Amino acid sequence: MAPSMSSGGKSAARSAQGSKTLELLARAGYAMSGVLHLVIGVLAVQVATGGASSEEASQTGALAAVAETPGGTGLLWFAVVAFAALGLWQVTVALSGALETSDRLKAAGKAVVYVALGVLAVQVVSGASSGSGQEESFTARLMQSPGGALLVGAVGVGIVVVGVYHVVKGWKKKFLEDLRGGTSGHVGRAVVRLGQVGYIAKGIALGVLGGLFVVAAVQNDPEQAGGLDAAFATIVAQPFGVVLLVAIGLGFAAYGLYSFARARYARM
Repeated sequence: MAPSMSSGGKSAARSAQGSKTLELLARAGYAMSGVLHLVIGVLAVQVATGGASSEEASQTGALAAVAETPGGTGLLWFAVVAFAALGLWQVTVALSGALETSDRLKAAGKAVVYVALGVLAVQVVSGASSGSGQEESFTARLMQSPGGALLVGAVGVGIVVVGVYHVVKGWKKKFLEDLRGGTSGHVGRAVVRLGQVGYIAKGIALGVLGGLFVVAAVQNDPEQAGGLDAAFATIVAQPFGVVLLVAIGLGFAAYGLYSFARARYARM
């Protein structure tokens, strides 16, 4: 007869199983991020070619598009759980004393992003999302507070910095450090190319988005700020903007495909 497991052993086993479950759900969060970026990429191309309005090409619009597909409501509820798990996983990383402060701060920032995506998914699936005016309303409220314009400008600069970071991370293939076997070439050439194109395209879009916040702060006009929809509208209005936005849309789609690979290979 096999020896019975002690209470301490059972507790450890449950803890290990819980961590494994959380890891699987967190990896699913990366996959759901991939779905979201794929849809945003398609919407961006449609905006560039006149097949959709710029207001639709946002995270809210992408989630709404998913909700309208067969089984989309169930998929969004799963996305809520997956994003929450990925956010929680990043919180545990941020609280880890074994990492450098910069890595812990990055994890904390990612936790905020993924939790926010989960909240947005809840709002969309429950019909509580107010659509593309959310960013403008938030910026307007922020500007009404003491020093609000400076804060909005600082947020814009921060977003631009994140955008530049994405471009550099894609150009120098730094994202491979996030993947098991990434630096040794085990993930495959296709994953590398998708990551490069995806990170650079997303970085450009974030740079434009941050620039809109800076303009809103300088002009003291919250209507100048907005989300990805406003950034895409700004891009398509520029000379050769249609071509650039199509390229960025394809880049977002590439980032989405890369996210599926990240769901499998991510260092957790």
